[in-house]
Amino acid sequence: MDTALPIPASLHSALRFGRGRSAAALVLGVAALGLSGAAWAGAQVEEPLADSVRTALSAAIGRTEPVLVFADATQRQQCEAWSRTLEERLLKRKPEELVRREFLQTVCYEAKRAGLEPSLVLGLIQVESGFRKYAISSVGARGYMQIMPFWSRTIGNGDPSSLFHMQTNIRFGCVILRHYLDVERGNLFMALGRYNGSRGRAEYPNMVTAAWHGWKVADAVLSPGGATTAVRVADAAAAGAIKPASLRP
Repeated sequence: MDTALPIPASLHSALRFGRGRSAAALVLGVAALGLSGAAWAGAQVEEPLADSVRTALSAAIGRTEPVLVFADATQRQQCEAWSRTLEERLLKRKPEELVRREFLQTVCYEAKRAGLEPSLVLGLIQVESGFRKYAISSVGARGYMQIMPFWSRTIGNGDPSSLFHMQTNIRFGCVILRHYLDVERGNLFMALGRYNGSRGRAEYPNMVTAAWHGWKVADAVLSPGGATTAVRVADAAAAGAIKPASLRP
């Protein structure tokens, strides 16, 4: 069974936006990225890890192929409802219903397990790989969250091909981003730059942040008390009463 990550679950809002670029331009740029299938993959830098950090990260990844093991029925209901509110947006990317639903529920599960907002993880996936499971960057980063193969050797089972397994890839990505947030003391701007190998530059964090806000329409079902309204929200979305921001007039 999965265990919680041995790291804080809080997510600090220390975002800073680059100058000379409007929020509207960022949103349009991210929308074009999502439609074109392009990706903005960078390269995480292999840095020395203290033995205690390596052990903690390795334990968070696990040695076997991960599975969805929700903490309780409430968490399962919330992730299922969150997924249903977003399925329409991923229809073109993932036309098979079961594949689409499994992907979204996995994102929700792994993000919450790492103390991250699921919508943030979706935004990062959109920018990094354009939702392509088998994406490979020019520097060798792999899968949805563009994981560099050295991570498999450092904190995984040593088999880089496992990074093409959906949940394994998303788990690595969430654990790594959580690690970078801790290293950067909660500064998401710097953590995203470190994730992409462009630390200190604004373009990549701004793109992820713009994509993140495009997915936040579903976050209401994950808030305190959301379990009691989760099914109603998801049903309304399925019926067309609630539309993601990108689909609103």
